Amino acid sequence: MDYTIRPIRQEDEPFLWEMLYEAAHMGEEGNLTVQDAMNHPDLAKYVQNWGLKDDMGFVATLVSSNQPVGAAWLRLLTSENQGYGYIDDQTPELAIAVLPEYRNQGIGSQLLIHLLAAAKASYKSISLSTRSSNPAVDLYHKLGWKTLAGSEKINRIGGISFTMKIVFY
Repeated sequence: MDYTIRPIRQEDEPFLWEMLYEAAHMGEEGNLTVQDAMNHPDLAKYVQNWGLKDDMGFVATLVSSNQPVGAAWLRLLTSENQGYGYIDDQTPELAIAVLPEYRNQGIGSQLLIHLLAAAKASYKSISLSTRSSNPAVDLYHKLGWKTLAGSEKINRIGGISFTMKIVFY
């Protein structure tokens, strides 16, 4: 399967909502929809009004159809508008997802590698919040992310989530 990775554009916002739905595992929670992600204030802040000054991200699209299949993006949230992986006002938070039928093919890894390479020029570090059951935790560790001690908390479905951080030297 051939795909390309390009920067996220303003017109990709509808796809980012779909990816936010996937990243938040909302499909595993019953009859929730992308609209539920859009209506959830703690989630919506990751996509709403995409294209702000500090927004950065990439989308993977199929070469054959230009269909987007995955995205990885950063958003700098503030103490007044904290996300799940908030550390401070200078550390953006990562969101990443790949459509279920395209997972485990290296797309998420390549999106993350592209994003980290671009982010090094603008940020000292990046944070993320993840469920302990997320298979991507191994990838995050392999790429240099560290779990922040004491960051474990019960997530909205009753499982354990924690915050991770990567620091660029």
